[in-house]
Amino acid sequence: MTTTVYTGFPARGWRARTRALAPPLAIAAGAAAGCVAVWLGDPTTPGGPLPVCPTKALLGIDCPGCGGLRMAYSLLHGDIPAALHYNAVSFVVVLLFVWSTVGWAVGRLRGRPVNSWLHWRWTPLTFAVVFVVWFVVRNLPFAPFTGLYV
Repeated sequence: MTTTVYTGFPARGWRARTRALAPPLAIAAGAAAGCVAVWLGDPTTPGGPLPVCPTKALLGIDCPGCGGLRMAYSLLHGDIPAALHYNAVSFVVVLLFVWSTVGWAVGRLRGRPVNSWLHWRWTPLTFAVVFVVWFVVRNLPFAPFTGLYV
């Protein structure tokens, strides 16, 4: 396992800033490529090039990530209510991912870590509980939970 080494000194000069921002920018470029694939693939249209959730296809139940591609597609088109309908938890995870990536980039520029939600003591347990509760709640077969099916 590798860890980020912070020098304790801010990145000064364009070379140091470029070196400091290279990993966060690589993650951002990968996310942008994924967004382009989702935009062009249009997961809201059945039979498109994007894969169907294997859990949904094999077991017929919604996994915690089901609707994530459609959520991303709706989010890319600025349709927040549709994004929340498709997968509200994934929507929040996207916001947390952006927050942590920005914090990581700022920390690399400053030369010291910036606290984000990833550094909170209860993050792993909270994330696991939300994950399991979302999995159960969106598969309950009675109203109002049937509205969470995607």
